[in-house]
Amino acid sequence: MQKMITILGPTASGKTPVAARLAAEIGGEIISADSRQVYRRMDIGTGKDLVDYVVRNQESGVSRQISYHLIDIREPGTKYNLFEYQQDFFDAYEAIQSRGAIPILCGGTGLYIEAVLKGYHLSPVPQNQALRDSLEGKSLAELTQMLTDLKAKTGSNMHNTTDVDSCQRAIRAIEIETAVLADQTTPNPSYSGGEKVTVALRELPPVDSIIIGIDIDRELRREKITRRLKARLEEGMVEEVKALLDEGIPADDLIYYGLEYKFVTEYLTGKITYDEMFTRLEIAIHQFAKRQMTWFRGMERRGFKIHWIDATLPMEEKVSQIIQIVNCKSVNRKS
Repeated sequence: MQKMITILGPTASGKTPVAARLAAEIGGEIISADSRQVYRRMDIGTGKDLVDYVVRNQESGVSRQISYHLIDIREPGTKYNLFEYQQDFFDAYEAIQSRGAIPILCGGTGLYIEAVLKGYHLSPVPQNQALRDSLEGKSLAELTQMLTDLKAKTGSNMHNTTDVDSCQRAIRAIEIETAVLADQTTPNPSYSGGEKVTVALRELPPVDSIIIGIDIDRELRREKITRRLKARLEEGMVEEVKALLDEGIPADDLIYYGLEYKFVTEYLTGKITYDEMFTRLEIAIHQFAKRQMTWFRGMERRGFKIHWIDATLPMEEKVSQIIQIVNCKSVNRKS
């Protein structure tokens, strides 16, 4: 087994425990594909569940810590992006290979997964303050429509509603797509004020990977999401967000991260009640999981083969099926 294995699925599908058990079986290390788990001290809200990376051997009873990467690598309040993730992924990927271990990419951020598998050619795009000023005050719906129009012109599939769920994220996406369009249509593109757009694309190769999807029934997924949300609130998710605010991270920066951090911050700053927070957050997570599945189905239409595994199977059977798929692919590649 040398090829990378990718394990993807919507939130609450149980993909991380599967990846960790698989890693224990085949000598793998996990690379996270989650756009928010990169942040330190944002643990409960991002669902890091680091205990999942400790796998207990059923026969000996000995527990083993599975190595993981791209978790807890940035400070809260910073804006981590796809360009940074792609490079961080390759650094981890090459380090794992150098140790003779098998890289296992695991997560639910479809954009990050597809970027490294396909080898997106990306460029660092500086902030365009004039553009940002012109977009200030627009609603998320208006910004989303602008982004859709820009993507139609650029032919891009880099930004999807899965990852653009706040005004700040949408504005950054518009900023990037605007730079791409300028690069495509003008010889020496620049922002107003004369700042040149960085047009040199970083070229990183696509990564050959066997892709496993954790398939969970919609109703079961909804049930697990609600149950997990209640558990995380009981475990101290509100207190986690309050601690981040207390250390001086602006509320707008936490709202930028979306989902749990958006609604809990709005509750803590008095914009909504606790019950409103729970109801809106529950709906938002259900919608997020649906959009994740839409992205993964889109990947299949774009040529990726995803081998779907039933989430309700016993862990041993899920891991066994994955190993069978990997072995079969390895044999076919050699023949």
